[in-house]
Amino acid sequence: MTQEKWGLLRNKLLKTVGRNNYTTWIEPLEFQELQDGVAVFSVPTNFMGNYVSQNFADLILYELNTSGETVQRLAFRVAANSPTRPVPAAETGVAAPAPAPQHADISHRADPGNDALDSLQAAPLDTRFTFDSFVVGKPNELAHAAARRVAEGGPVTFNPLVLYGGVGLGKTHLMHAIAWELKTKHPELNVLYLSAEQFMYRFVQALRERRMMDFKHLFRSVDVLMVDDVQFIAGKDSTQEEFFHTFNALVDQNKQIIISADRAPGEIKDLEDRVKSRLQCGLVVDLHPTDYELRLGILQNKVQQYSSTYPDLSIADGVLEFLAHRISTNVRVLEGALTRLFAFASLVGREIDMELTQDCLADVLRASERKITVEEIQRKVSEYYNIRLSDIIGPKRLRSYARPRQVAMYLCKQLTSRSLPEIGRRFGGRDHTTVMHGVKRIEELKVTDGQIAEDVEMLRRSLEA
Repeated sequence: MTQEKWGLLRNKLLKTVGRNNYTTWIEPLEFQELQDGVAVFSVPTNFMGNYVSQNFADLILYELNTSGETVQRLAFRVAANSPTRPVPAAETGVAAPAPAPQHADISHRADPGNDALDSLQAAPLDTRFTFDSFVVGKPNELAHAAARRVAEGGPVTFNPLVLYGGVGLGKTHLMHAIAWELKTKHPELNVLYLSAEQFMYRFVQALRERRMMDFKHLFRSVDVLMVDDVQFIAGKDSTQEEFFHTFNALVDQNKQIIISADRAPGEIKDLEDRVKSRLQCGLVVDLHPTDYELRLGILQNKVQQYSSTYPDLSIADGVLEFLAHRISTNVRVLEGALTRLFAFASLVGREIDMELTQDCLADVLRASERKITVEEIQRKVSEYYNIRLSDIIGPKRLRSYARPRQVAMYLCKQLTSRSLPEIGRRFGGRDHTTVMHGVKRIEELKVTDGQIAEDVEMLRRSLEA
């Protein structure tokens, strides 16, 4: 293996383990040689070698072998200017037996009993993530209903159930809620919840220990298989193949499968077509970005939970509405902001009002500032009213163009930080007084004209989603 090839593999490892783990543990590794199935790396310290061996060796071995190399074990040798005590190495059983004894520094064999493949322990479930604590709104009501149906544990009606959506929209919450419900109401069922990453690591472990038949038997013996973040196995051919066969075996036995992903199966890059096809043969449900009402409901629910922890704290009118409006992209950030707010108010002994909120959450609010552009608003409004973009910007004063133009100006004033003169320039070089008049007119019509009020609200939601 060349240094260039190791460099490419390191880039793949970066995507898998994340920037912090990569910088701390993978980047310092220096590839030395590959001989007799042993990949030798130089490490700065014994501690680093031991840590990588215990935590990342399986993953490194997996990537090396899937790249076309034949590697049985890893060896970690401390650099020449450091203490020279040898570091035990991890190994797999994917090829020939261990090399000759001269490789004394890498002769340690992993004990198959260390991480019992004999029993499948599910990933830990978060006690906070139940159906009772899940706030339902329009963006997630279908996903919630589907999850509830599966959690009843009756005859399989759609298989698999695939929940997909962006970060912080509730996929993992629903997965945990299903598992809790099944374990409570149907303790006789063998329910296995784990991440796709854990599935891959267990698969690699079975390869290493030459226990693939045990792996196959155990995974095919579950009643409900739940795999979170399935996009993780994309590009990992051997894991995808085993997942495909496991999937087929469980479906043939009428066992329920529940999957989550960060995007629709058909949009996951490097996921094999046959796996995509299998995932799409059941019910695929999108968790849409939250709307204002759902975010407000989530905040109100959290405040209720905090009432016992912080019985003496009061929250001023308008604070929750302000947060629901300003922090619109990620529910985890929204909930974290409220947690920080309550803790801060408790420490300083003050009411949670707008001043304290803006002081305490200044960094969160800055990061969550809307980055909606005038051009985006103009495009959305023209699409909504089914007119050309040139008519919104152009000089025509026909009512069918003038009213949408005023709506677009109003939204620009509300949703961007642009000044009135700047907005006017973006609308065909109009004077700022024209923009001011348009904004004022829409404010008046919102009170008297229900259709205009609905149009403005629909467009605002669409732009903030």
